[in-house]
Amino acid sequence: MDPSTLMIFAIVAVAIIVLAVFFTFVPVMLWISALAAGVKISIFTLVGMRLRRVIPNRVVNPLIKAHKAGLNVGTNQLESHYLAGGNVDRVVNALIAAQRANIELTFERCAAIDLAGRDVLEAVQMSVNPKVIETPFIAGVAMDGIEVKAKARITVRANIERLVGGAGEETIVARVGEGIVSTIGSSENHKKVLENPDMISQTVLGKGLDSGTAFEILSIDIADVDIGKNIGAILQTDQAEADKNIAQAKAEERRAMAVAQEQEMRARVEEMRAKVVEAEAEVPLAMAEALREGNIGVMDYMNIKNIDADTEMRDSFGKLTKDSSDEDRKS
Repeated sequence: MDPSTLMIFAIVAVAIIVLAVFFTFVPVMLWISALAAGVKISIFTLVGMRLRRVIPNRVVNPLIKAHKAGLNVGTNQLESHYLAGGNVDRVVNALIAAQRANIELTFERCAAIDLAGRDVLEAVQMSVNPKVIETPFIAGVAMDGIEVKAKARITVRANIERLVGGAGEETIVARVGEGIVSTIGSSENHKKVLENPDMISQTVLGKGLDSGTAFEILSIDIADVDIGKNIGAILQTDQAEADKNIAQAKAEERRAMAVAQEQEMRARVEEMRAKVVEAEAEVPLAMAEALREGNIGVMDYMNIKNIDADTEMRDSFGKLTKDSSDEDRKS
């Protein structure tokens, strides 16, 4: 092939590569789209976004949208919000929605809400169309001991001014649940709650539960009321069972003490019997010693033997009388 032809092919190839790199790095089509939409932005600004590691279409497309909606938003604002980690497209959509709904919302406030981790577009939509939060069954016990379960529907509207730093839906549900429990607990009996369930909503709504939250409570409606267990009777039964167990424990303690005392007394009796037997065993020796020393005479000794014989005879008569009476009762 002719060297001049090769040179031409090389130049064309290099030109194509240069153009490809140029159009890849420089978003020319995005710049043309912006100019066609009436957004004045230079090609060097788009190249600067590339150098700052900013995806140009993430900034230019929301900028075009804001320009068409008549919002006064600059490129630097959107680019700085993108670099801060925010969602530029969602912020612009929220600003457009707020403008259409006649809600006063600045870009700085909207960006702060977005960077705080809240869905600012959803918040604006909730300001226009309130949201209904349904609580689970919340149980409370009336003064008569009957458990009452209530389910509430809370209608809330987002408060744009309190979205940054305000508590969320969980706090609203917790506060409403606390109000329901306290209202049921202050009722004299469960029948009043069943007859007038709106008493719960009126009492709870009057406590200003939305203070410090990101929402404004519009209404609290009791969706369902149900009767639960007889907590008072259960507590009384448990208390009676506990008292019974305590009484049984005390009775067992007294019985054990009585058994211990009885065993101690038996031990003492056995000890005394042993001493008596020991003393009786020493009686003949003492009498013999008394006879040898002349402390008692032979007649005295005979009188003692006669008394022992008389005692044994009386004991034998007593046993015969007892045996005969037992046989008579059996017959």
